[in-house]
Parts: sequence; structure tokens; C-alpha cells
Amino acid sequence: MTTGNIASKKERKSRRNKPVDENAPLLPKRQEDVGFDEFNGASFTGAVFNLSTTIVGAGIMALPAIMKVLGLVLGVALIIFMAVLTEASIEMLLRFSRVGKSASYGGLMGDAFGKTGRIILQVAVLINNIGVLIVYMIIIGDVLSGTSSSGSHHAGVLEGWFGEHWWNARAFVLLVTTLFVFSPLACFKRIDSLSYTSALSVALAVVFLVITMGITIVKLINGSIAMPRLMPNVTDMTSFWKLFTTVPVLVTAYICHYNVHSIDNELEDSAQIKPVVRTALALCSSVYIMTSIFGFLLFGDATLDDVLANFDTNLGIPYSSLLNDAVRVSYAAHLMLVFPIVFFPLRLNLDGLIFPSAQPFHQANMRFALVTIGLIVLIFMGANFIPSIWDAFQFTGATAAVCLGFIFPASITLR
Repeated sequence: MTTGNIASKKERKSRRNKPVDENAPLLPKRQEDVGFDEFNGASFTGAVFNLSTTIVGAGIMALPAIMKVLGLVLGVALIIFMAVLTEASIEMLLRFSRVGKSASYGGLMGDAFGKTGRIILQVAVLINNIGVLIVYMIIIGDVLSGTSSSGSHHAGVLEGWFGEHWWNARAFVLLVTTLFVFSPLACFKRIDSLSYTSALSVALAVVFLVITMGITIVKLINGSIAMPRLMPNVTDMTSFWKLFTTVPVLVTAYICHYNVHSIDNELEDSAQIKPVVRTALALCSSVYIMTSIFGFLLFGDATLDDVLANFDTNLGIPYSSLLNDAVRVSYAAHLMLVFPIVFFPLRLNLDGLIFPSAQPFHQANMRFALVTIGLIVLIFMGANFIPSIWDAFQFTGATAAVCLGFIFPASITLR
């Protein structure tokens, strides 16, 4: 079961009038498994949460740093502009998927550019999603064990609570998190099974936002926050070129295209996919804008690439330490729940790339386990050797993410 699989015309003609005994759990071309017989389609709310969780991942943590580079006015304008572009590119994918009766992004690329196009799409998904999941692990390590990537050490939650010990070192904490959180969540074979964890992850992101807003408002009232910079500060060619380093981060922040077809295929009524996309983008854009503004207001030019690392100092308000820990822990938990949503299409695409003609993925338990274990080990190793989320964002955002989000949809349209 891969994004390269294409649904048959009968299965993709209309899901609204389908009989109760017909179901397409992910990609309808595959043999219908008895284990999915009781699944009658995902709800609108579940689809919105799954797509929102795909979008609101680690990118939100780098958005306050974008405000530091671009200023509030240009930064907010670009967040809105990127949301509009994302909606337009997804609309292109859905429109031509309907025309070509394609049930997947890879199938659509295969229709437009043949086998080579499908393989290029799968490789792009692998690069993007592996990079994004490595970022998730880096942030979780920063939050729980601390970071020194900016030149000075910022203590993690566990280090602040218990001091430095071998068991709260970065590598060990990530190992425990991988074994007891990521691995169990990665074992689900249908994306709608993750709708409840997606809802919880969105709620945790809102908790992070509400606490950050509250802290910022209190500091605004007592006059301890300076006027933020509204426009970029360009003084030389170096600062000018630095403006462009924000583009990959913004691109990565909205990439969800690889999951749109999977969510669409599981919807009870496929006509709901466009409202699902618009609702998810509106929700995520609102969260992005408020997080960017309040995060930058709170820390100003001291904002780090990963703003969570800023929440280890005295904020100058009552219960500062408690609020710091609440912010960091809530968002670390959010990322733990986002992990399986991004991992889901990654595993499908790798399986489709290596085993394009094998039996359905959800029926091959050994292959499912080996692909899952191999990917988790690779992501774990990357998170321990890549020093900063900004480095990972710049690489994935400038390569695979921009292809998935904009170049491929435009190429399909022109084709």
C-alpha cells in the first residue's frame, strides 16, 4: 500500500453513494481486508484534526525566529500568503486527481509523468518526512534534556527538575521516547485510527499558545516588553540574504500534501475534502500567526531558532518556572502525537519504492514491522547527530518540501 497505487475507476467514481459494504481504508486499489470491514468512513472532524496535525508540527517553533528576521508585518503577511498558496496547490492536486481517477499523490504523478514521476514523488516524501521527524526528535530532546546549539546551554525540563544524570541525557531520553511512545503509535495501519491522538495533539498546541499569550499579555501590562521590530533590519548584503533563509521554514510549516489523498480516501463523503482543507488551513494559520506574534513579543531579538528553548529562564512573572515547564512539556507531548501522522505516509512511500509489486502492506506483518523499525532507527540516529532544527528545516524546506508543495502540483497542472 503506497502513494503510488491508483484506485480503480469504480471505487473512485463516487463515495457519497457507495454501498455500506464497500470501503477503501487508505488506497482503494488494494484488496479489501476483513480487518477493515467495520470501517464506514472517517468523519469531517476527524479529517480536519488529522490534516491540522500534519500541518502544525515542528514548524511552529521556528516561526517566532522568522519574525526576528522579517519583522512582524512582513512575517505575518508571508504566513497568510503561504496559506493561500498551499490551498491553491492542494486544490490543483484534488482537481486533477478527480479527472484522472487517481487515489494518491503518487498515482497522480504516475499518470502525469509515468513511473519516473511516481518514484521522484516517493523520494521527495522520504526526504521531507524523514527531515521533519528528525526535527521533532531534536525539539523533544531540547525540551526534555536541554540544548547547546546556540552557543550557550539551555537546560531541559528533566535537567531542571532532577539535575544532570545519565538517565536524563539526550540520547537516553530519546531512546526511551522512541521505544515507549513513537513505536507503539507507529503500529497503526489506518490513518483514521489516529484521529483521537490528532485531536489531543491540536489541543496541546492550543494549550501552548494560550499560556504563551497569557505570559505575553501580563508582561505587556506591566511594561516589561519593548516595541517589536515591524520590518526587517537590512544593513548589508549578509542581512539581505538572510531574509531568504526564512522561505524554506515557511514552506515546511504548511506541507501536508502527502497526506491529503490518504485522508480523502478514508472520508465517508469525498466531497468534504475541500472544506476539510480550508478549515484545517484556517485553523493552522491562526495558530501560526498568534504563536509568531506572541513568541516574538515575549523574547524579542533573543528569540532562538527553536523558541521552546527560550522557556528556561525567569520570565519575570509569578510562577515563571511552572509556566515554563507547562509550555515546554505540552508542546513536547504535542510533537509526540504528531509523529505517527507524518510517519504514516513515510512508511507507505518507502514500502512502495522498495516493494512496488508486493502484497498489500497491511497484510504483510513482517514487512510492515521491518520497514517501521528501519525508519525509526534512521530517524533516531539523525536526531542525535544533526545539531539544530534550523539546519534541518533549511535542507528539507529548500529541497523536498518545495517540490511536494508547489513544484509538483504546478507541473501536473501544466502537463
